[in-house]
Amino acid sequence: MSRREFLYLASLSTIFWAGGCATDPVTGKSELMLVSESMEIDIDKKNSPHQFSTDYGISQDKALNRYLEDIGKRLAATSHRPGMPYSFHVVNAVYVNAYAFPGGSIAATRGILLNLENEAELASLLGHEIGHVNARHTAEQMSKGMLTQAVLAGISIYASYQMPGYDQLISQLGMMGAGALLASYSRDNEREADALGMAYMVRTGYGTDGFIGLMDMLNTQSKHQMNAFELLFATHPMSDERYRRAIKTARFRYGYAKDQPVFRERYMDNTSKLRAQKDAIEAMQAGEQEMAKQNFSQAERYFIKAVDRASNDYAGLCLIAKCKLAREKMRDALAYAERAVRVYPTEAQARHLAGYAKIKLRRYDEAYEDFSTYEKLLPGNPNTVFFKGLSLEGMGRINASANQYNRYLQSVKEGKLAKHAYQRLVRWGYIR
Repeated sequence: MSRREFLYLASLSTIFWAGGCATDPVTGKSELMLVSESMEIDIDKKNSPHQFSTDYGISQDKALNRYLEDIGKRLAATSHRPGMPYSFHVVNAVYVNAYAFPGGSIAATRGILLNLENEAELASLLGHEIGHVNARHTAEQMSKGMLTQAVLAGISIYASYQMPGYDQLISQLGMMGAGALLASYSRDNEREADALGMAYMVRTGYGTDGFIGLMDMLNTQSKHQMNAFELLFATHPMSDERYRRAIKTARFRYGYAKDQPVFRERYMDNTSKLRAQKDAIEAMQAGEQEMAKQNFSQAERYFIKAVDRASNDYAGLCLIAKCKLAREKMRDALAYAERAVRVYPTEAQARHLAGYAKIKLRRYDEAYEDFSTYEKLLPGNPNTVFFKGLSLEGMGRINASANQYNRYLQSVKEGKLAKHAYQRLVRWGYIR
C-alpha cells in the first residue's frame, strides 16, 4: 500500500471510529460496526453487477428468475432486516455456489440449482444467504479490517480461487469480479447463517427435510472434494460439526415443521428448462476443470461439446472464446465472442472478450467501440478505460489515448497496465 493510500484509509478509519457502534439486527446487542447500512447498500450496488457479469450475466430464463425472486422475497419478509433492497438472481456460471452481497443482492449459479431436489432445499439455500446479509457478516469483516483496503480503496478483485489456472489469462484480459467481497466466511458465520436460514424457511412454511437435504448434499460433496464445489467450500466452509449441528437443530428445535411441504414437483416443473441443459452444463464444468489445469486443448473439446448441445448458451460461447484466447487463436476467439454478443447483447463480458481479441488483431477502431459499449453497459471497471486508451493509441489518436490513460491512473497506480499507461504519458510529454 502506498503512503497516500495508507493515510486515506487511516482518515476513513478515524471517521468510522467516531460512530462505530451499532445494534446487531439479529442479537439486539451493541457491537463494533464501522460500516453503515447505507454503505453496505452502496458497496453492493457498485460491486455486484461486476460479479454477475463475471458469472456470465443473469440468466435469460425470465421464468426461472421470477421463481427464485418469489421464493427469496417471501423468505426475506420473515427476516430480521426485511427492509433491505433484496434481489435474487440465477447467474449463468456453471460452478457450484450461491452468494450474497451486503446490501441484499443474492445469486445462485446454474451449477448449484442442478444439485437441488426440491423447493425447500432452494429456500434453505437462499435463507442461508439472507442470513449472511441479516447478520452483516461482510460488514463485520470490513469493520475488523479484513476487507478495508480492498473495498474502500475501490479495488475489486477477481475470485482467483474459482479457477487458479485462469489467473494469468484473467490478468491479461482485465476481467473484474468482486472476490474480495466474497471472501471466505468463518465457521461461526456459517453456523449463524445456517440457524437463520432454517428459521426463515420454517417461518415461510417449508419442511425441515429441505434443510436436511441441502446439508446432506453439501456434506457428501465436501467429502468427495469435487472440483465444481471447490469455490463453494472456499467461501462457505463445511465441517462435520456444522453438519451435525444443523441436523440436530432441524430435528429438535424445529421438529414440528418436519411434515411441512418441500414442494419437489413444483421445483422440478420450474427448473425443467434448466435441467434440460444438464449435459451441456456438465461439459462446461469439465472444461473449466481442464482450464484450471491449463489443459486448454482438452478444455476446448469440452466447451465445443457443450455448445453443440446448447448452441446459444452465452456462458459456453464465452468459455470457448477465453480458451481460444489462451491458445492465442485470436480470430477463432473473436468469432465466438461475437456470437456471444448476439446471443446476449445487453451483457458486458463478451464485449470485453471481443475487444481484447480485436486489439490483438490490430483492429483498433472496432476494439474501441467494443470497450466503449462495455463501459456503457457496465461502468466502473478501470481496465476498460485502459483498453480504450490502448485502442486509441493503436489508432494514433495520442491526445484521446492520453486522456484515457490519465483516467486509468486515477484509479490504478501499480501493475503492468499502469506501468504502460504511465510510460506513454511520460513519452508523450504529459508527465515531466
